[in-house]
Amino acid sequence: MVDDFELEILELEEEQARRRRRSRVVSSFRRDVPRTSKARPAPVLLDHVIEGWGSKGGDVGGEKGVRAPTAKAPTKKTPPLHSSIYETLNNLFNASTREIETERRIKPNNPEFNAQFNYAKNYIKTSKYTLLNFIPYNLFEQFQRLANFYFLCLLVLQLIPVISSLTPVTTAVPLIGVLMVTGIKDAYDDYQRHRSDNQVNRRKSYVLRNGQLAEEMWSKVEVGDVIRMENNQFVAADVLLLSTSEPNGLCYIETSELDGETNLKSKQCLPETEEFGQDVGRIGSFQGEIRCEPPNNQLNKFDGTLYWDNQAHPLDNDKILLRGCILRNTQWCYGVVIFAGKDTKLMMNSGKTKFKRTSIDRLLNFIILGIVFFLLSMCLFCTVACGIWETLTGQHFRIFLPWDSLVPPEPAGGAAVIALLVFFSYAIVLNTVVPISLYVSVEVIRLCQSFLINWDVALCYAPTGVHAKARTTTLNEELGQIEYIFSDKTGTLTQNIMTFNKCSIAGRSFGDIIDPRTGESLEINEYTRSVDLSHNPYHESSFKFYDHALTDALDASDPSCELFFRLLALCHTVMSEDKNGKLEYQAQSPDEAALVSAARNFGFVFLSRTPNSITISAKGTEEMYELLCILDFNNVRKRMSVILKRDGKIRLYCKGADSIIYERLKDGQESLKYHTQEHLNKFAGEGLRTLCLAYKDLDGEYFQNWKARHHEAAISLDRREEKLDAIYEEIEKDLILLGATAIEDKLQDGVPQTIANLAIAGIKIWVLTGDKQETAINIGYSCQLLTDDMLDIFIIDAHTASEVEDQLKKYREEIRNVNATSQPQTNLSVVTFSIYSDEGVGQDTLSDAGEPNGGFALVINGHSLVWALSPKFEQLFLEVASQCKSVICCRVTPLQKALVVDLVKRYKKAVTLAVGDGANDVSMIKTAHIGVGISGQEGLQAVLASDYSVAQFRFLERLLLVHGRWSYYRMCKFLRYFFYKNFAFTLCHFWFAFFVAFSAQTLFDPMFISVYNLFYTSMPVLALGIFEQDVNAVNSIKFPRLYSPGLNNALFNKREFFRSALHGFLTSCVLFFIPFGAYYNGMDQDGRSMADQQTFGSVVATILVIVVTVQICLDTSYWTMFNHITIWGSLIFYFLLQYFYNFVIGGEYVGALAKAMGEPMFYFTSLLTIVVLMLPVMAWRFYWVDVHPTLSDKVRFKQRHDAKMASKRSDHDMLRTPSARRSRRSIRSGYAFAHQEGFGRLITSGKIMRPRNPKPGAMSNGRTSNLRPDANRVSVVAPAPSTVEV
Repeated sequence: MVDDFELEILELEEEQARRRRRSRVVSSFRRDVPRTSKARPAPVLLDHVIEGWGSKGGDVGGEKGVRAPTAKAPTKKTPPLHSSIYETLNNLFNASTREIETERRIKPNNPEFNAQFNYAKNYIKTSKYTLLNFIPYNLFEQFQRLANFYFLCLLVLQLIPVISSLTPVTTAVPLIGVLMVTGIKDAYDDYQRHRSDNQVNRRKSYVLRNGQLAEEMWSKVEVGDVIRMENNQFVAADVLLLSTSEPNGLCYIETSELDGETNLKSKQCLPETEEFGQDVGRIGSFQGEIRCEPPNNQLNKFDGTLYWDNQAHPLDNDKILLRGCILRNTQWCYGVVIFAGKDTKLMMNSGKTKFKRTSIDRLLNFIILGIVFFLLSMCLFCTVACGIWETLTGQHFRIFLPWDSLVPPEPAGGAAVIALLVFFSYAIVLNTVVPISLYVSVEVIRLCQSFLINWDVALCYAPTGVHAKARTTTLNEELGQIEYIFSDKTGTLTQNIMTFNKCSIAGRSFGDIIDPRTGESLEINEYTRSVDLSHNPYHESSFKFYDHALTDALDASDPSCELFFRLLALCHTVMSEDKNGKLEYQAQSPDEAALVSAARNFGFVFLSRTPNSITISAKGTEEMYELLCILDFNNVRKRMSVILKRDGKIRLYCKGADSIIYERLKDGQESLKYHTQEHLNKFAGEGLRTLCLAYKDLDGEYFQNWKARHHEAAISLDRREEKLDAIYEEIEKDLILLGATAIEDKLQDGVPQTIANLAIAGIKIWVLTGDKQETAINIGYSCQLLTDDMLDIFIIDAHTASEVEDQLKKYREEIRNVNATSQPQTNLSVVTFSIYSDEGVGQDTLSDAGEPNGGFALVINGHSLVWALSPKFEQLFLEVASQCKSVICCRVTPLQKALVVDLVKRYKKAVTLAVGDGANDVSMIKTAHIGVGISGQEGLQAVLASDYSVAQFRFLERLLLVHGRWSYYRMCKFLRYFFYKNFAFTLCHFWFAFFVAFSAQTLFDPMFISVYNLFYTSMPVLALGIFEQDVNAVNSIKFPRLYSPGLNNALFNKREFFRSALHGFLTSCVLFFIPFGAYYNGMDQDGRSMADQQTFGSVVATILVIVVTVQICLDTSYWTMFNHITIWGSLIFYFLLQYFYNFVIGGEYVGALAKAMGEPMFYFTSLLTIVVLMLPVMAWRFYWVDVHPTLSDKVRFKQRHDAKMASKRSDHDMLRTPSARRSRRSIRSGYAFAHQEGFGRLITSGKIMRPRNPKPGAMSNGRTSNLRPDANRVSVVAPAPSTVEV
């Protein structure tokens, strides 16, 4: 309780501080900055995108040397961006206009200095409500629904006795029930958010206070505090790294919470602060001043300066640890908090919790508004009719029906006042035409549908036991209307795990299993026997390879195969460590890890390295090589080389992209090049990522000469890069081709099938990724977003606005030309059933007529997307993109992802879904109508910000095609029936008004009016809305085109509403006039009159309940035990409650129904009314199902007649081979190496190596006491400048 109270106090203090800071900073800004200053008070949204993309070029996974065209960006006034972008995204992502902070100043260990700025504390909040504001805030949200506000007004009117013919209880009870049910549901949702927030806020961290380390909750950490972090701990805030346990101030982090990537990244502190070690005294006396940029959402950029000892030390992103990172392979580190709480980059990318409403909710608001106008029209009609009747007739009956004392005695004035009062009276009597219980029922249905999603075992990922979870209960039916899916790649479509799959060595392909009888490749499955590598003491049990020919060649000491794997064991920058007696590798890219692991399992084991040597074990024999030089990898060179010396022999080993290596091969290898290229094409056709391997023997004298020239170029201050490139080109030529590797970037299970099915359903999938173009394209082919059958794949990679415009216009013309010459195609698939098939009833053929062969795809880079998203070109870009079957956006920033989603939302008016797994996807997830988080092995930020969470991308298929379609189908059916039964009920009062002088006399018992929607008709329609289904889950997935009605809003729209309202109108007419004719001057068997109002009202009420119950029986397609209980139970409950209320409590209509049911006329009248109402409905439905069946009708027919059929629809062919039909060459390249530059310099300089025999006292900075047993291990390093020499 104390912790909860403290967190609430922190939240209130934070809100007050934020207000003070805003007023102070804004006022000081207005005072200090002249109006003529060229500095804009806040960067515009386009600048955020340009700057964000530009910084992307410098991140660990990005391309250097290519920046967004910031210099050529518009320098005049802010371009007139669409207002909705500004309003939506500034609110959504806490853009800089939230508050103006031009510079942040921090003094470590000086809370008094830092307190004057009122920086945000480390308390975070993703919830919407508190104990203090829940009731007013929640009521404000609920009364945004017109029906709730309308009934509040009615309740006020009913409190006025002179105009109300009904007790206020009839409105108060349903209204309070609605508000309570919705409030409880909202409170539960927000309670879950509070729990998540509290779990994070209560994490423990060691903070340096008064020269001593003290354990504090994260929520109490403040800017300027020095905190200690230990291995495998989360980083509490954005901190400037001061010192670490690793040599040279290095530390290693995992950023899965931020970007979904599990490979390690390294950071390095300043050499000046690295000397602190873990000396608490020196760290506690550190009194420098940090000046840096204000809080922003750019994950890969930081600019600042440390002023200390009269010197200025530049600070960049390599010295910053972001909140949400996990410290790995580093025993401890110290850092000073720069940004805390909501100012951290993680939270700045999280955005605000936004109140989302479905399209059906918005339609309901419009319909309710229309119903209110219809109600007012009926009230106005009754008002005029009442005035006329009182003027012509009513004034003569004042002795029998005296007027109220408020009514003037003169006829005209009295009639006018009575008519005015009658207007409000009828507004109360007819208020049930606006169904208040509708929203209660909708919320209950949505809640139950959410539970069905949570409980679905088919959405549970068995290896981890993670279930799907509906984190909101208000968007379920929107899952059945998704038109666009925006997906991240890493961790969402892929597992970010690379596996060595195949290879080509000396013109021979390995990896396929060949059937000796047919000579064809066999498919690998769980029953395929893998190669036995257990004789190798270093083998990994998780490594699988199935082609025994490769191990046979190695056993036979094939020189080419041995050289191939020796190259893989030597040519890399992987680090090794001995952890608990087990050799483990640390690589900054999963590609390198997969290749070194493959060499290890085939007997060529990388053991260790020093700055000038590499040691491997080659088939049990240890070999040590002298490392002479590393020509490091980067995204321009697309290759890396190492130069090694052993036994006096110098050799260069090189690996890289096929196009790069082939240009540098020695002449005379045509046959080998041809066969290897064939294998490369085959590997690329299977979606594998390929590298070519080559080597070259070097003369010692030549190498010494080259090394001298290389050193001269490396230290040159004039055109250094050009000179280095020339030196590299000189030595990396005349190579001898050795072979090629093929590794698989493993997709998550079922991704191709899921994407194929969603595409058939009419859903368009866009991939928004931070990866480079080659990687994204290859994954596009792997998951069938891109195919060789496509007419063309457009690539937009221009750097200037004019070039982007030219490319977009060119591609738009190509699409128009193709569309003009092609035949028009239907948009619907057709399922036909041959009833007289030889194989039985219900054979089906699925014809995707709406999916013509070919189509277009679009691939756009982040620097081009900057211009494509500008106001001038955004509609042109969307026009081209929306006509493509697939869109892939590469090298995009988190904000760009959100802008792409917002663009589609604004112009296409389509329902969007965003799916991702990292913090870089949070802005996209919150911008989309529905956000889905992948709760896999990566971080939980995307899950915490999402509306739904699933463990794997493949579960989207069932979530949308089954639960989404069912939820939409059920909700639409529920709404159609609900409006029907309410119109049928309410309009009976309207017909009755013609016979009671428009006096607002009610036809039904007030008790019946109060509980009609709550008790008599609520449970059957709830069962319909929760359990109804037209086809089962298997067929919902088997026939994805069943999803299309949701895309077209076909099941509930204005037309369907009017149809339901008309049905209710006609039903009320028949319900009233047939019993009216039967009981008009009616007599019982004893000759007593039955033409009294109470008997007539009871008869109509009873027939009404029976008719609407029969109607829901006809509407129910899927009968469960709950349907039977609720439908038949409601009828029984009606009669029991009528008896209890009238005879036990003593209601006004006591004995009326019993008297009517004692006469045959009641049963005849009931039967006649039911037949007259139901027969046309049945005939109409039989006609449409038989003559004009929908796809759902056909599948349901098949489902009924083929329930026992065992055969299943054959799966789509997921294997993609290079197409022989296409004349143009595929843009797909097998090269997609996800490696980064800069490992070589730190390796060869020895900065990442621990001293093997440290001198006594050499570690006086405090590290000695905490050296771990594995202190001699080597860790992965961060990118640094390129090629180095020894």
